[in-house]
Amino acid sequence: MGAPAAARYMGISLRTLYMILDTGDLPAYKLGRVIRMKTVDVDAYLERCRVQPGSLSQLYPPGEDGDPPRKR
Repeated sequence: MGAPAAARYMGISLRTLYMILDTGDLPAYKLGRVIRMKTVDVDAYLERCRVQPGSLSQLYPPGEDGDPPRKR
């Protein structure tokens, strides 16, 4: 898959995709001037980025009593 298609598939900007590729976190292949990725590699990268339940508490403020907000 090409870079623009991969960025759309992942829901990120093309610039962000190029930064990910540059770090080596996602394997890519340069064929002439074209950069390609394997769909299985993109899917594997997305799986590695999966958020674990309960790991985002730092992103929301605690409740008035200091406890995390309750689930609705």
